[in-house]
Amino acid sequence: MADVFDPRTFARGVPHKDLQLLRDTDPVSWQDEPEVGVWPSGPGYWAVTRYADVRHVLRSPAHFSSSLGATQIRDPDPADLPFIRQMILNMDPPEQLRLRRLVTGAFTRRRLEQQAEVVRARAAALLGAVAERGRCDLPREVTDDLPLQNLADLLGVPAADRALLLEWTNRVIGYQDPEHGHVVTDADGRPINPRSPAMLADMFGYAEELAERKRREPADDVMTALVQAEVEGERLTDAELKMFFFLLVIAGNDTVRSALPGGVLALVRNPEAYRRLRADPSLLPSAIEEMLRVHPPVLTFRRTAGRDQELSGRRIAAGDKVVVYHVSANFDERRFPDPFRFDIERDDNDHLAFGQGPHQCLGAAFARLQMREFFSEFLRLPQVELDGEPRRLVSNFINGLTSLPLRW
Repeated sequence: MADVFDPRTFARGVPHKDLQLLRDTDPVSWQDEPEVGVWPSGPGYWAVTRYADVRHVLRSPAHFSSSLGATQIRDPDPADLPFIRQMILNMDPPEQLRLRRLVTGAFTRRRLEQQAEVVRARAAALLGAVAERGRCDLPREVTDDLPLQNLADLLGVPAADRALLLEWTNRVIGYQDPEHGHVVTDADGRPINPRSPAMLADMFGYAEELAERKRREPADDVMTALVQAEVEGERLTDAELKMFFFLLVIAGNDTVRSALPGGVLALVRNPEAYRRLRADPSLLPSAIEEMLRVHPPVLTFRRTAGRDQELSGRRIAAGDKVVVYHVSANFDERRFPDPFRFDIERDDNDHLAFGQGPHQCLGAAFARLQMREFFSEFLRLPQVELDGEPRRLVSNFINGLTSLPLRW
């Protein structure tokens, strides 16, 4: 049986052969959760690897809940669940739909497009700083910083506080990776989940201060829009506001932080497609969708079965963990012809990089905007090639690249 749980497996590269084997022979397979480092073992889960099944799970919240056990593979401490369920990511309809209606107005097309010129200028400056040198480590010198600054602008976070966003992101997303993770243990020596209330107190304290500042001094930014958001007389509670700030900081930063170098790596590994795109930048919109298909920022998401049911011939019991593999669905031969070919003109590219159903990513438009502006500038460089081995994040959740050495 292919092991697609261990985060160290993904650090060596997405296990495409194992995922393909599962799609072909056991598309809803039982996966054990052995102990990994200091992190204890878990009860196991169903891994869902085919496109149609992943899409069905994501679009069926009544059958596959985001709330019952939250959305990470590892089980949260039961004492933390009431707190975790205050985040929209860990809610089910109708509560999730109520909150989504309240926050959707903060992400207007006008507000996002207002950022385009600044995003492109920032990308040009970061790439310009390394252009004459003829080489760089792309994440460390360019693409880690770009989405962080863009997100801070969108949220209305002062420049002096922006390093905090990176610190919080690395703490929450990189906890499985020795380069980023700093394990904190409790009195009994057990590791504390980085998403627990105890580990997020500083972030929530900051969110509370920022929200109060926006109430006193409103501006044209998302945090102001959130504190002012009202639908049919309802507003976000203080807890919901802080949890939404947490979601934006982590998801809003790390998805683009993963997608940008992932897209560059796809181009470098497919030099003919790269040459065509440099010769015809009008192909950029479809090329971006293909980058997202082959390098989805999020590898997996967890749901919990809300009732006894069947999926692809497997009997799933109420309470079982069900984990969808976006990175497998996007390579499913049943949905994408010749899926391992990087096709920058692929038609009908309905990939699952930003999810499906009620939890489809709220920030997808801003992520695409940042990719559009970045790659418009990146394509001005001479054609780049690898200058060493990429290093991947140790994670079974985020499809991250922590090092991508390039030369030109």
